[in-house]
Amino acid sequence: MPRVIKRHVLSGITVKEAMRRQVINLSQSAPIDYCINRMIKYKINSVLLYNSDERPAGVVTKTDIMSAFYAELPIKSPAENIMVGPPLCCHPDDELELALDCMHQNGVHRLYVIGTDAAEVIGVLAYPDIVGLLYRYCRACNKGFIKARGSDPADEYRRMKVQDVMTGHVTACLQTDTLVTVIEELTKHRCGAVLITGAENKAVGVVSKTDLIVAYKHGVRADVSARAVMSKPVKSCSAGAKLSDAIQLMLLRDVQRIFIHTADPSQIVGVLSLSDAARFRSGSCHACTASRIL
Repeated sequence: MPRVIKRHVLSGITVKEAMRRQVINLSQSAPIDYCINRMIKYKINSVLLYNSDERPAGVVTKTDIMSAFYAELPIKSPAENIMVGPPLCCHPDDELELALDCMHQNGVHRLYVIGTDAAEVIGVLAYPDIVGLLYRYCRACNKGFIKARGSDPADEYRRMKVQDVMTGHVTACLQTDTLVTVIEELTKHRCGAVLITGAENKAVGVVSKTDLIVAYKHGVRADVSARAVMSKPVKSCSAGAKLSDAIQLMLLRDVQRIFIHTADPSQIVGVLSLSDAARFRSGSCHACTASRIL
């Protein structure tokens, strides 16, 4: 009896095909606001910190800075006070599939890529890099556009919809809630942004970790209302839209997530993140979903 091997779009791809070569780093003695400056300038979610021996010591993420804001830590405090370490690493020749599993199991959004010397960090692998690669591969695949066999329409692979992948639970706060409440909700639900609602529970804006660290840098108090720092309008798309179109929208707008609506754009029913898309190992259709992570 023939043995069936299930494959998907990541099969045989290595980390070096997806990683970014630019690594943003600072000394661990640098103040927290330097980390914020780097994150905003380079549109990244973490900064690698080196010790006095010029070896990787830890990582400061937007989550760490948000926590410092919540704790009212002076923004000139050394970044080493809030860093997490040592950084999780992989090698350029590792299978991308295994690297993605490592990120998922450890609850992190990036891995640092090291060379033959463990102190030599040569790149970063993050969810946007993986999803961008998935998107390019899936757009080049003809299985989502033509019938796999015969002429029966049932043989055609169905294009993935946003509703197939999105997270149905949406973390929300009122526009009158304080930033303290927003931070607590972000921490509790381990998400990157909360939806801000107004009258009749309609979406009026979003507060992300980026909004919070910018507020921290500018000296905004944590007891002000969410309305004072929220971004608007809410970036959203229809639940019935093609997953590939939603991914393209996120990549073009350089955002980590997009909110999902049905008929009324002000009624949000879900959220789609780049990590959601990466979990499914596909950016296009159901041709590759036999090996997805549930």
